[in-house]
Amino acid sequence: MSGFRRGVRLGIDVGKARVGVARCNRDGLLAVPVETVPRTDAAAARITDLAAEYDAFELLVGLPVSLSGTETASTEDARAFAAEVAAASGLPVRLVDERLSTVSAHAALRDAGRSQRSSRRIVDQVAAVVLLQQALDVEKSTGTPAGALLPESQENP
Repeated sequence: MSGFRRGVRLGIDVGKARVGVARCNRDGLLAVPVETVPRTDAAAARITDLAAEYDAFELLVGLPVSLSGTETASTEDARAFAAEVAAASGLPVRLVDERLSTVSAHAALRDAGRSQRSSRRIVDQVAAVVLLQQALDVEKSTGTPAGALLPESQENP
């Protein structure tokens, strides 16, 4: 597969308490924040609703790995949540390395003059924007989608 695929994608930053959601436009030019979803049993259903609302063709879930690239308990949690979202939505799900997305989100909010406390409600959305924008940029520059397709999900031809 080569070239940039047009269409809306959702970026998902999985946290223990909250899930940040971002989306891009059909041309994949810009990622924007959508919503912070509480991490409850209804989270996967809410993300499925958002995917339908924005007519997304693919979901990109941030895969938190340590700076050295090893997997952590958070990595397993994100994989499990990605599988849950894939099953609920029926959409292809890609796991994207998000090593520095939350750090970048905090830095961007700090640079904008927001305290960590006042940023708590939106940092997950900003992290989702960062991971989605990075994935879009990778696909534009390489012609190949970022991340690894979750085996349980199917890519549409």
